[in-house]
Amino acid sequence: MHSYIISTAVNNLMTADSWPALPADSWTDTRQTLHMWTQMVGKTRLALSPMLNHWWQVPLYVTPRGLSTGPMPYAAGSCEVVFDFRAHQLRVHTSDGRAHQMALEPVSVADFYRQYRALLREAGIAVKIWPVPVEVEDATPFDQDQHHCAYDAAAVETFWEILLRADQVLQEFRSRFLGKCSPVHFFWGSFDLAVTRFSGRPAPPHPGGMPHLADWVTRESYSAEQSAAGWWPGGNGQEAAFYSYAYPGNPELAHAKIQPAEAIFSPEMGEFFLPYEAARTAASPRQTVLDFLQSTYEAAATLARWDRPALERQ
Repeated sequence: MHSYIISTAVNNLMTADSWPALPADSWTDTRQTLHMWTQMVGKTRLALSPMLNHWWQVPLYVTPRGLSTGPMPYAAGSCEVVFDFRAHQLRVHTSDGRAHQMALEPVSVADFYRQYRALLREAGIAVKIWPVPVEVEDATPFDQDQHHCAYDAAAVETFWEILLRADQVLQEFRSRFLGKCSPVHFFWGSFDLAVTRFSGRPAPPHPGGMPHLADWVTRESYSAEQSAAGWWPGGNGQEAAFYSYAYPGNPELAHAKIQPAEAIFSPEMGEFFLPYEAARTAASPRQTVLDFLQSTYEAAATLARWDRPALERQ
């Protein structure tokens, strides 16, 4: 019996440190469609939730089954919208004990939008959503988008499995910081999982310029000096990667010594990148990602002269 328990624990540990492959071009159509669907749900949270600094009231959160808005206030109490990537359903839960669901399946963004609005009405949730995507070049309104219509359930499950692992590593990295720090959250505009640390000092106004996003929105996000990191699933000809950057940026970061050897600094983007493929095929993906997150943060915080002894957990 003891040997069985030990063997099971070891197998679970090996599974947890075995990260799946997800080439960007293997699920392009599904990724683009899912991106639009998450924007609809995210805009619901934006509309219902009170404003928080840096727009922390708008992201989604990784759950054991997918992505969730978390609780949101509405006229009759509290509600939550959940992407269940196990059962492949979108669910709306309300505090009166009711649940409403629709299938996650291959339908156009326009059809999904109509079904989703009907689901919210059925749940008694009155909300006004601006039906135009942000932070993407193609700003076709949701109710007119017939060209994004794919849903590969297996690819979505793989995406979610990677989100689970990335979320755990980012949560561990977050725990090392005592200063102001964001939750680990999924931004539906840029379609990435992120966590941000702050020095406690203000930052210069951000120049903005993101597609179909007002500059004043970006300036609120970057109103304080920060070091951010996360995981992005790829797109536009680029593969998935972990990333890290500082705002305001510093050209000296290009010369910083970081780990692992596969990590690079992009002068064009002003960011560090660790290809997901390099991380997942490492002997320990978790430790490899932690080394990347820690070394890039230390490089940025040291160059910017953060009060690291006061901000970091020793």
